[in-house]
Parts: sequence; structure tokens; C-alpha cells
Amino acid sequence: MRGRDWLAAVRPAGKPDGTWALPKGLVGPGESPAETALREGYEETGVVARLGPKLGDVRYVYTWRGERVFKIVSFYLASAVRGRIGELPEGMEVEVAEARWLPLADAARLLAYRGEREMAQRARETLGGDLPEPPL
Repeated sequence: MRGRDWLAAVRPAGKPDGTWALPKGLVGPGESPAETALREGYEETGVVARLGPKLGDVRYVYTWRGERVFKIVSFYLASAVRGRIGELPEGMEVEVAEARWLPLADAARLLAYRGEREMAQRARETLGGDLPEPPL
């Protein structure tokens, strides 16, 4: 795993094998988007991270129970500090079927959603070099 950049990805519960997405979730009361990114990253992957620069926002619309929902998701670059990928806090199996490290270089092929693939490309451009290998 040395010499490559990696991203922590999740397969959301109920999605078929091979459906990879980036961790994300709703901003909690009193939280900033950056705080949400750290919390959701940990809850969905089991990895505690140190936040880096903001990569950007993805805006999209979806329908939930017959209503149109407009959503903005902020993405940040982060470095793993501790934890083991896939060792999720209790109760998260309701949201996440699986979490794993994926090579950042393969994100355009592996991530299911266009906006997230764009954020992965921005991460590659921002890094310009290698991060330390992720924790096991």
C-alpha cells in the first residue's frame, strides 16, 4: 500500500456489491460542515482523521417521499490518524454495509457518483504527492 494515495469508501447498506461512495451525512445541530465531515467519516468508516483543505461542494436534487430535496455536500481532504477501516461504531451497519480503502488513482472507475469522482480528482490534484499508508 506504500507509494499510493488511498481513500476511505463505503458501500451504503442496501446497495449492490461494487457500489462505492464517499462518507457523508447531515450536518448536526451546532456542527459546522467540517465537523460533520470528521464525525461522518469516523461513523461510516471507523477511521479517525485530521481535516485538511476543503475540496469543494457537490449540489444535487433528489426525490424523497414525493418531495424534491436540494442538497449541498461539502467534501474535505483528510488524513487518517487512527482506527481500522471497517470497524464501525455500533449501529452503523444500518447505514453502511462495508467500508474499505480504495486506491485514489482508481476513484474515477470505482466511485458510483459523478460528483464524488470529481472530488476524488480534486484530491489527486491537491495532493500532488503521496500520503502515508493508511492504518490497517
